Amino acid sequence: MPSYKLYYFNGRGRAEPTRLMLAAAGLPYEDIRMEPEQWPEYKKKMPMGQAPVLEVDGRTMISQSIAIARFVAKESGLAGKTNMEQARADMMVDGFVDMVNKMADYVWYEPDEARKAEKKKTFFETTLPEFLGHFEKLLVANNGGNGFFVGDGLTHAEVFFLGLSDDITAEKPDILSPHPKLAALVDRIRKYPGIQEWLAKRPQTPW
Repeated sequence: MPSYKLYYFNGRGRAEPTRLMLAAAGLPYEDIRMEPEQWPEYKKKMPMGQAPVLEVDGRTMISQSIAIARFVAKESGLAGKTNMEQARADMMVDGFVDMVNKMADYVWYEPDEARKAEKKKTFFETTLPEFLGHFEKLLVANNGGNGFFVGDGLTHAEVFFLGLSDDITAEKPDILSPHPKLAALVDRIRKYPGIQEWLAKRPQTPW
């Protein structure tokens, strides 16, 4: 079995979908959480000077969070059972990333506090509900929305959505109320073997 080391900061962020997949698959790994003062030294070793990074067997280092997540999905059997399932799972994840990037625009990249507040308001009142509407429609199109986004088993799409649901509900706890199928999906995936255990023991961080 390959050995894995996952390098990221002490937060959920862009590494959490990979942590959740590793937990769901029962794959052991070393969860290396860097503090800000440690980053300059670690950065020198990172292939693109960024985190997260997944080190495999002490030799190969994979950068870029989505590339890492898709690699782990394939390693753990969570990529989808057919080429079509894989393409549709990737489609969902890319849609989630689009949504996350819209959120990151005001969280990380807007220095002006007034504009940040305005962008946040627009995100939660307009942008996010539109994304969630699309996601729920796609969920319902597969088995009435009572199973998974793709096929009849867990993929990285559901795991990724669980991870981002933590961030959006932290800001607005009732944001999924108008989308009962998405809310029910999150509840189901939280109880998935391996994931439930990880959620109970993972470090509590603000992001």
